[in-house]
Amino acid sequence: MTSADFDDHPERALLDRIEEYYDAVPRHGARAEDHGPLTLFVQEGRGWPFYARPARGRPGSPTATDVRKVRARQRELGIPESFEWVAETTPALRAAAEESGLVVHEHPLMVLDPRTPAEPAESASGSTTVRIVGVDDPMLPGALAVPHLAFAEPGTHVGLAGTPQLAEAVAARIADGSVERAIVRIRAGLTVVAAAVEHGSALSAGQHQPLADVSEIVGVGTLPAERRRGLALAVTAALVADARSQGAETVFLSAGDDAVAQIYARLGFRRIGTALIAEPAA
Repeated sequence: MTSADFDDHPERALLDRIEEYYDAVPRHGARAEDHGPLTLFVQEGRGWPFYARPARGRPGSPTATDVRKVRARQRELGIPESFEWVAETTPALRAAAEESGLVVHEHPLMVLDPRTPAEPAESASGSTTVRIVGVDDPMLPGALAVPHLAFAEPGTHVGLAGTPQLAEAVAARIADGSVERAIVRIRAGLTVVAAAVEHGSALSAGQHQPLADVSEIVGVGTLPAERRRGLALAVTAALVADARSQGAETVFLSAGDDAVAQIYARLGFRRIGTALIAEPAA
């Protein structure tokens, strides 16, 4: 996609590329169950559970009855009652999800302007190095563990969890097989991990997941005690640079909220829609 395409290409076409990506990515590690206007992706073996989303290319909109049926199937399988979709492409699903009793959360959906100058995939600032983390890198377990601690203390404020808690989180990721599964995906070219490393510890980390010429940046998080140092922004920049080096023409992400979206805008991302997640009330 050229700069002119970004100006003239309809937003609908960009959203359609993202919808195609959302439908394709889970199929590399999950089976797809057909539930009429909804598709339920079920993780094969151990791993992060997937979700239900609108069936690609199906006419009509999901109803509350459709959502309830899929929720019943999710309960039967013992997996989270989770639904993900793009508001602009399936607008009626929000009302159906809420009628079924789910709570809907909004996240800015952002795409990188291809005119944004490319930055190196690896960089350093003081004693901190930001780099792509491969399967033989000793920082890989820490890079996989950091986001779990970050998401346990949501927000952008400086929090409590730091390097002492990171050691426990690393042990948990090794014990539950997360590191082994990540290595398989990295070797298959399905996941790329980046981390900001300082004094032998991963302080911030994230991933991008390439598929053809599209890649989504996911799971970027910083140890709560190390926030407000620009580490997550540096990690995201490294992921963007790597995605571009692999030929990604569309690089996108879902920001946690409007405040986080403003941070990503500094890297050249702009909002094109709203990603919605529906789940039971906490």
